[in-house]
Amino acid sequence: MEQSSSDGIPGGSDGGVSPSSPCVDASFVREAAVALKGHIVETPCLYSRTLSKICGCEVWVKFENLQFTASFKERGALNKLRTLTPSQREKGVIAMSAGNHAQGVAYHAGRLGIGATIVMPEGTPFIKIEHTRNFGANVVLKGRTLSEAQAEAERLAALNGSVFIPPYDDPLVIAGQGTIALEMLASAPDLDTLLVPVGGGGLVSGIALAAKAVKPCLQVLGVQVAAYPTMHQALHGLPAEVGTDTIAEGIAVKNVGRLTFEIVRRLVDDVLVVDDQDVERAVALFLSVEKTVSEGAGAVGLAALLRDPGRFRDRKVGLVLSGGNIDPRLLAQVVMRQLVREGRVIAIKVGIADQPGALGRIATLIGEAGGNIIEAMHQRLFTAANAKAAELQLTIECRSAVHAGQVIAALRGAGFDVRMVVDVPLGTIADMPDGAA
Repeated sequence: MEQSSSDGIPGGSDGGVSPSSPCVDASFVREAAVALKGHIVETPCLYSRTLSKICGCEVWVKFENLQFTASFKERGALNKLRTLTPSQREKGVIAMSAGNHAQGVAYHAGRLGIGATIVMPEGTPFIKIEHTRNFGANVVLKGRTLSEAQAEAERLAALNGSVFIPPYDDPLVIAGQGTIALEMLASAPDLDTLLVPVGGGGLVSGIALAAKAVKPCLQVLGVQVAAYPTMHQALHGLPAEVGTDTIAEGIAVKNVGRLTFEIVRRLVDDVLVVDDQDVERAVALFLSVEKTVSEGAGAVGLAALLRDPGRFRDRKVGLVLSGGNIDPRLLAQVVMRQLVREGRVIAIKVGIADQPGALGRIATLIGEAGGNIIEAMHQRLFTAANAKAAELQLTIECRSAVHAGQVIAALRGAGFDVRMVVDVPLGTIADMPDGAA
C-alpha cells in the first residue's frame, strides 16, 4: 500500500520492488509517470526541420538535457528513492556512476532529506564531480572503470547499511526512465522509430516497455559506441570486448544488466554501433543546428542517423538526447575538430625564402582570398629545407571546404609549395563552383 512522503511524492512501505523481481512491464512505467509528475521536467519533444533535411527523414528530438541535472537519469533515481521506507531514508543511499546517475541521485536525495554517497570512477569529467558535490552528496573517487566503482559502492553499502541505488538494473529505475517514451508518443504519436542510447540498458529497456505497449509496431533501436558495444555483443552472441577512452563515457559500460538484457532481447529490435567520430559530428551538429548542448552519450542516436541515413529514409524518427553534461573544454575541442573535418579550419605548411617580406606576402595572398590566419609558426630549425629557406605552418579559418580549396589555389598560383597537415580532397574542392562555398 502506498504512503505519501512529506514532499508529496508517493512512497512505498516495503522499499520498492526487488531487482530480481521476475516481472516488470508497462504498468510500472505508467505508475512511475503518475508518481513523478510535477517532480521532474516534462521536457519538450520537438520536430527539427534542419536535422530532418540533413538526415532525409522526419526527426523529432526529446531534450532530456533540459532536466535540472541535465540528464534523464533523475527519472529513474527519483522513482527508486520515492519507495524507500523511513528507516532506509535515515540510513542514506549510495550509488555508483560516471556522472549523470550520480547527479540524479544526489539532487533528489537532497530534496527528500536523504544522505547520499556517490562512488565515481577516477576519470570522471570534473564538471560531473563538481555538480554532484554541489547537490550535497559525498563523492568518493575509486576505480578506473564503472565496474570497479560499483564494487566499492557495494562494499560501502554493506559496511554502512546504506541502500544501493542501481544505475540501470532495477525495475523502478527502468520504469522511471521509460516515462520518456510516454511523453514522446504524446507529443509525436506518428513516430515509427525511436533511437535510444544504450549503456547498461536501463533507458532503452524502459522506453521499449512503454513504447511497445502504446504502439506495438513501433521500432525501438538502441545505439552504442564502438568502444563499448556490450549490449550489441550480448544480443549477437559475441564475446564481450571493450576499449578504453570514448567521448560517450556516459554509456561506457562494461557489464550490461541481467534484467535489462532480458527486456532488450525481448522488445528492442536491434542495437546499432557508431564510432566516436560519428558521435563528435552529432554533438557539433546539435550545437550548430539546435543550439543545444549534448554530451557524447546523448548524441549517439543522431550519430546513427548520420552514419546510415539510407536505413531511416522517409521514416519518422524520435531521438533521445539523453544528457548535456559535457566538459566545456571537450565541447570546444569537438567543435574545432569538426570544423577541421569540414574544411572550415585548415592547417598548411608553406615553404618560403628566409628573407624580409616573405611572410607578409603569404599573409596578403591569404587575406585577399578571404582566409583568416588564426595561428602561425615560422620554422627555421626543425625543417628539411636548406639554410636559406624556412617553413611556415599556418592555421587558417575558411568559410567552407570549397573556400579552403580556393585559398590554397591562390597560394599555389603564386608559386608557393603548399602541403596540408590534415588532408582535404583539394581536387574535388577546387573543382566545385564558388556558389557551393
